Amino acid sequence: MDDTLMQMLRYAAKGYACSQIMALLTLDRCKASNPGFVRAMAGLAYGCGNGAATCGLLTGACCVIGYFAGKGTDDEAGSEELMLMLETMNDWFQGQIGERHGGITCQAIVGEAGPEASRSICGGILAETYAQTVKILTDHDIHPQ
Repeated sequence: MDDTLMQMLRYAAKGYACSQIMALLTLDRCKASNPGFVRAMAGLAYGCGNGAATCGLLTGACCVIGYFAGKGTDDEAGSEELMLMLETMNDWFQGQIGERHGGITCQAIVGEAGPEASRSICGGILAETYAQTVKILTDHDIHPQ
């Protein structure tokens, strides 16, 4: 088991949702802390709460990409490649996860099991999605560290 997977399991055991774990892994990688960002990511969990919306891992991954490539202050321009990176993430998630599970909503991915069972189902998806997020960023010369 690699360090990222171990850290994912630790965060899950502490009660963080999938989208929050995406944020926490990102902040760990940058040796940063941002509780507000982590709290905000809770709003994406389980398809924004009812399972019918897009999986929090896709929306969380897009937030992580935006964390690095988006405009954050009046003096920043943000990356001109942000929309391309978001499109790349969306296409990858739909092609990989959506095809495998019959859709990209939480209900499609975890089925009748609901959010309680999502930890066992979604752990692998979290690892794949986090790796793809880092790949997209580095492919666009953004090196989260």
